[in-house]
Formats: sequence, C-alpha cells, structure tokens
Amino acid sequence: MRSVLIIFLLSCFFAACNAKIFSKCELARKLKAHGMDGFHGYSLANWVCMAEHESNFNTGAFNGKNANGSSDYGLFQLNNKWWCKDKIPSANACNKMCSKFLDNDISDDIACAKRVVRDHKGMSAWVAWVNHCKNNDLSKYLASCDL
Repeated sequence: MRSVLIIFLLSCFFAACNAKIFSKCELARKLKAHGMDGFHGYSLANWVCMAEHESNFNTGAFNGKNANGSSDYGLFQLNNKWWCKDKIPSANACNKMCSKFLDNDISDDIACAKRVVRDHKGMSAWVAWVNHCKNNDLSKYLASCDL
C-alpha cells in the first residue's frame, strides 16, 4: 500500500512538472478550437470564467482539501470522487487517471468537462462557476482576445 501511494505521489509530481499556466486568451482559443463555445448551451466566456476561478488557468492545480476527503485536479478541478481515479474509490465517469488532468495536454480535461456538463447539474457542478460566473456579465473574459 505504501509503495502504491509513493508511485501515485511521484506521478502527480511529474505531471505537475509538465503543467502549463495559460493566458486567458490562449485558453479561450484552445477551448474554442475544441468546440466549447456554446457546448451544452454555455458560452466560451462561461468556460473561461470557470477555469479562472477554479484553477487560475493552471493545468497543474491540485486541491486535496475537500471536506469529504476528495481531491480536485487540473484546469477544471475535476474531482476524484466522481470523474477520475486515484487513491480513493471513484465513479470515474471520465474513465481517466486523475494525474492525466495535471499536465499541459488539456484535450482529456476538455473531454471530461464536456462529460461533467452533460450531467443534470450542468456547469453548476462547479461551485466557482456558480459563485463567480453564473448570471454575471462575462464579456470581460473575451473582450481583448480577438477571437
């Protein structure tokens, strides 16, 4: 068991070494290229706002301090109880190891975020989106991006 934990921690460390902090406009272009503008009824500005408030655009963001003992990974802070697999039992609805959400390749993060938003909660699955983005004027998130 101890060796499994050590391997897990090392994989997270190496993934974090390959992390990237996007600029707002760089992320907006990437998300748009992956079909996120209007996906499931949510504008590109909603996705950028959510990513800013969840991870500050950092693909290596990790939060291991949730009240229920779960952890959140990557750009969209995908939770290990529901969306990915690591050291705790998980529904693993995105069928990914959580450490895959800590690197600079966000294609799997985007695919999982699309899976999350198709769930009944939509973007309300992200508390940061509810608190900072929902029903707000989000025009500032794309204003200078020349999309």
